Amino acid sequence: MDSYKIEEGFELEVLAAEPLLKAPVAIDFDAKGRIWVAQMPGYMNDMQGSGEEDPTGSILILEDLDKDGVADHSKVFMDSLVMPRALAQVYGGLLYAEPPNLWFVEIEDDKPVNPVLVDSMYAVEGNPEHQPNGLLLNIDNWIYSAKSNFRYRRSNGIWQKQPTTFRGQWGISHDNFGRLYYNDNSRILLGDYVLPNTLIKNKYFTPKASVDKLLTMDQRVYPLHAAAVNRGYAKGVLNADSILVNATAACSPLVYRGGAFTQPYDENVFVCLPEGNLVKRTLLTFTGDSTIAEQASQGKEFLASTDEGFRPVSLKNGPDGSMYIVDMHRGMIGHHAYLSPYLKGKTETTRLDTLINFGRILKVKHIDAGTDIIPNFNALDGKELVSLLSNKNGWVRDRAQHYLIFKELTQMSNSVKDLALNSKNPLSQIHALYVLEGWGTLSFDFLTEIMQSENPGVSAHALVLSKSFVSEGDIEKAVRVFNLMLDRNELGLDVYLGNVVGSWIPLYEQKFTPLLMEILKRRQDNSTVIEAVISGLAGGESQISENTSIMNTLKHTQFVNRLVRTISDKKVGKMNSIYTRTSINEDNRTSGAKMFYQICASCHGANGQGIDGLAPPLMNSEHVKNTERLALIILHGLEGPVHVNGEEYNINLAMPGLIRNETISDKDIADIISYVTNAFSDVPKTLRKERIKELRSVKSSSGMEYTEIELKALDD
Repeated sequence: MDSYKIEEGFELEVLAAEPLLKAPVAIDFDAKGRIWVAQMPGYMNDMQGSGEEDPTGSILILEDLDKDGVADHSKVFMDSLVMPRALAQVYGGLLYAEPPNLWFVEIEDDKPVNPVLVDSMYAVEGNPEHQPNGLLLNIDNWIYSAKSNFRYRRSNGIWQKQPTTFRGQWGISHDNFGRLYYNDNSRILLGDYVLPNTLIKNKYFTPKASVDKLLTMDQRVYPLHAAAVNRGYAKGVLNADSILVNATAACSPLVYRGGAFTQPYDENVFVCLPEGNLVKRTLLTFTGDSTIAEQASQGKEFLASTDEGFRPVSLKNGPDGSMYIVDMHRGMIGHHAYLSPYLKGKTETTRLDTLINFGRILKVKHIDAGTDIIPNFNALDGKELVSLLSNKNGWVRDRAQHYLIFKELTQMSNSVKDLALNSKNPLSQIHALYVLEGWGTLSFDFLTEIMQSENPGVSAHALVLSKSFVSEGDIEKAVRVFNLMLDRNELGLDVYLGNVVGSWIPLYEQKFTPLLMEILKRRQDNSTVIEAVISGLAGGESQISENTSIMNTLKHTQFVNRLVRTISDKKVGKMNSIYTRTSINEDNRTSGAKMFYQICASCHGANGQGIDGLAPPLMNSEHVKNTERLALIILHGLEGPVHVNGEEYNINLAMPGLIRNETISDKDIADIISYVTNAFSDVPKTLRKERIKELRSVKSSSGMEYTEIELKALDD
């Protein structure tokens, strides 16, 4: 570990390494604190991604039998899996993703039993970089995924699936309040300003200002060395010393909630940057209607290494308050469909592609942290679980909440209600509220008491939960408590109050509309509040739009503009896409790569170098760089001689065109072009399928294969 440099005050330990595990991509902890690992050794075994569809994946249980703090034993819980990518210890069993399916199994003696297919369309298509993952159990008792617009939970033994906002690419996390965080390759941190599903009640309204937000404009990274990156040839990617400048493979953000680091690290977000062999730390600022992130340091990282095999791909809060790093420790982590000629050339020298049979779990611990006893949740009674709702460790609080719910320990109801009402710890109050929600024992009367909490975050959660209790019998109570909350004049509360009041307007417009107007008048330029209000008006938009007084008072404000647009979309049936999308479509480069290997690689070679006597090279070919010429060749074929990079190839075989193959569509050819220009040139390009359709009728003079001379003449 000499090549690893970590921020002062912290220690980095190797908790597990090969041969105990290989190519780990995700972990979770069970009731005893043991680590469960999803492994994907089939991912990028070579530059062509061979074996990707082979059943070589598995889920392991790591154990520390001699209790020295280091794993010394691993057992296979499940094997013969194809690309298992996510797992979560929930409901006393294991939820795991093996595309296209999401499965739940019960656990007996560390063996899977009674499998249940939760969703057969969890991850239908796409390459491993772009399939749903994460399986994060949030404070609201729902399980969320990155790269997905669905969430899941089990109630009374039945699994539920609901639409939610589409979020991120790889990895997902939540803060103490329950907001979600995620990212994509080039953006270090994205997130929602509000609690999940707050702004999507109205199916014809699509929030844009408050969800899926870029939280920092600073994408700078500070690697310790000149690591190989995919687009290193492009302007601005590397500095003068060939060191990466900005993020290109950011993934798996983690809000630290362990309680074992010092206070300045509380709710910091740590982010994996595997392409730079580092982990970044960012700071969060909450304004009430937004979240702002900034890098904790300039010019250095929280953790960085010159070990090019260090590939942090996932982070977890642990039962002991430490932060755990999943190090895939693999040479190639970019999918073969996206690899550039630049990186392929580098790899011929570095042989990074041969680094395949490794994997580590690392542990980050603060030097001043004590040794906390990890509770065995299976052995705890209801009273002990309730006490853990106030634990300093967010992982422990989350797990205690979940165990109280799924074990149905409703005999602790009075204790949990007392905690929600009287605790001086806002975090324990929020957890207690969602235990009651999970039991189905909340009431509007109880929530109105919670709404009057001194802490605006607790009040906000009570407001959100109250949306399930809108009824005519509670109109007067609602008006009274909503007025009390309005008088507090707190921005964060106005977001959720504005969202909730809309649900009551259809019951008694005259009593609730003035409340809504007060919020809109004092927050008329606040996009988050406006989106919250319009979402809350689901079904009641017309009552507001037909009120001349309201529309005149707020004339020319963004509220009126957004409301009119929503009503218009409703009339034509244009929904928020999360309600119409059923699965994630495979990206075009991956589709193109599959067809290239099926149709083209046997002659041109898997690496595009060409094969003597069969076909010329594609790598950096002038025929690849011109997309229309490339489309004509694919469609109609090409006969020699052909020149590539100044060298003549006079092969006695004509390349047949695909135009007579009725099973290959214009989109298929567009996908092939997308892959080929990415894989074999420095300038990835696309060509619209509409243009390809037009080029079908642009034939050569013979009506058969084109010659090089004819193609060049078309360019002129």
